[in-house]
Amino acid sequence: MGSSDLGWKFETPQRLSTAAKLLSAGTEVYHRDRADEFSQSAESCAALVEEAERPLKSRAETGDTKASFLLGQLYYEEGRYTEARTMFDGIKDEESQALYQLAVMYYDGLGTTADPSKAVDYMRRVAEVDAGTLRYTALYNLGRAYLEGYGVQASSAEAERYWLMAADDGNPYASIEAQCSLGMFYSSPETQDLKKAIFWHSQACGNGSLDSQGALGVMYLYGYGVSKDLQAALYCLKEAAERGNVYAQGHLAAYYYHLKLYTKAAVLAERICQCEDISAISKCTGCFHEYINKGITTALFYYARCLQLGRGVPQNREKAQHYYTKAALMNPKVCKGLQMDIIYGRI
Repeated sequence: MGSSDLGWKFETPQRLSTAAKLLSAGTEVYHRDRADEFSQSAESCAALVEEAERPLKSRAETGDTKASFLLGQLYYEEGRYTEARTMFDGIKDEESQALYQLAVMYYDGLGTTADPSKAVDYMRRVAEVDAGTLRYTALYNLGRAYLEGYGVQASSAEAERYWLMAADDGNPYASIEAQCSLGMFYSSPETQDLKKAIFWHSQACGNGSLDSQGALGVMYLYGYGVSKDLQAALYCLKEAAERGNVYAQGHLAAYYYHLKLYTKAAVLAERICQCEDISAISKCTGCFHEYINKGITTALFYYARCLQLGRGVPQNREKAQHYYTKAALMNPKVCKGLQMDIIYGRI
């Protein structure tokens, strides 16, 4: 699957180090007022930024690298990428967070020409020098880079190696994204090991991963790598669905259909069909693009089936064809699998 399907980019660390939490009075004012910025005039917003910038600049000029990082981060958040890059570049050997931000900027081409190789090199340096949680995020990103071949030669073995380091045996303070990614990695046909998939999804789910909670629900529902457990499956799927997991929602719609609860299936599937902005959903829920895509595709297909046969909704074959087509365009592989289920009488 290509990078555009996954919406791939370097992950932003969820936890800031102690150094980044040492905010000056200026940044406290800045962040306190950011919540109200949309109600402020342009002049007021500019004044707030200037108020935060002034003390940080003063401290940065004395050689305070933490202040320099916060100043660079302020510029970054304001879209002043060239200034941000200058600040980060000047302290990259002292502040691993600055080195990390530079890696992100070189990958995305913010304030500079995009350079994936340099981005990966900087990310690798972060993993080597950082002793905190940022190291786990860097290791996770390196695994993604190797899986997709961004700035390095693609290698699933290297991706697995970096993710195992990032996952740190299920440590809740390590990379939960790496734990979830290992669950998905071991679920893929090319690297399948369903026992390991169950293990890693269980670790990630226990640490709060919404993606893994939905994946566990599906694995328990169909008995993938574990004995079928309808109670556990529905618990995971319903809770994940309520938390916004579109993959879980799509499989719940399919489950209701197979129980012949057609109205319930059609209502849920139709609602999921309205989801179009996968990037926005991912940003809101933290779920991977690929699995959001699969959830929407599943819902499109089952809603089309309801329309085709008049199950739970008035029969409308023309409308059914529209949704079948949308499903095929969104994810041909998932759609083909569901078509085979129809052929063999499983739907």
